[in-house]
Amino acid sequence: MIKVTVLYPKGAGKRFDYGYYKNVHIPLAIRLLGPAVRSVTVERGLEPGAPWPGPAFFVITGFTCETIEAYTQALVPHMKRLQDDVANFTDVEAIIQVSDIVEIQNSPQ
Repeated sequence: MIKVTVLYPKGAGKRFDYGYYKNVHIPLAIRLLGPAVRSVTVERGLEPGAPWPGPAFFVITGFTCETIEAYTQALVPHMKRLQDDVANFTDVEAIIQVSDIVEIQNSPQ
């Protein structure tokens, strides 16, 4: 199992329209990528207040798939459409990381 993580870093003067991202872009991505994506998570950075620092990212999104090949095969035909939509919600350059998901068991209590 792999996870493709897309991170949108916060920066002075940068724009991120969370409503558009959540209500339009992510549903579009889910529809276009289809069953190759097992799950999608969207984490919105919070301003928790002292003593916690502000968030480093507007949003962190994870696409979980069986293999990177399955994700790539689903993405490539729709990559231009998804990339063209980015300007509708942000001017931030995303950081993308592909990771192997390693399951860690909690200790019995």
